[in-house]
Amino acid sequence: MGAKYPDGVDRRQKSREKLDALVSSRNATLALLTELAGRQPFNPEPSVEKALRAFCEALIDYTASAHFQLYRYLADNRERRSSVLSVADEVYPKIVETTDQILRFNDKYESMSLDNSVEFLAVDLSNLGECIAERIQLEDAVISAMAGSVH
Repeated sequence: MGAKYPDGVDRRQKSREKLDALVSSRNATLALLTELAGRQPFNPEPSVEKALRAFCEALIDYTASAHFQLYRYLADNRERRSSVLSVADEVYPKIVETTDQILRFNDKYESMSLDNSVEFLAVDLSNLGECIAERIQLEDAVISAMAGSVH
């Protein structure tokens, strides 16, 4: 029994580290979203484009972090608790939908000049903000299950 306990602690510690990395990436993305949204009304100027590019980069990093830190961990059968797997199975299709929305936003704004799209940016950011809020709720459900708490 003594040999199993350290492995369990080590596995739980690794999952906590993955979740911490995800939350850190998420918080950095939210900070950049807030900074970008605070620049309204948007103008096609270099400082806005620079803030938008930084946000898009963080957004993709966060999305990838979620995939590799959380969902890949679950998909690789590293999680054994049925309660966690049940929550993950329930929310994963909705997570995929939010990922699709995030990728569409990124594809639209990653390299496009704001000269062509500045009038759509406020609405697109608002819609993306709602998408990210939904995603956070879904991720938090999985994180809570992994942490052993119920919300």
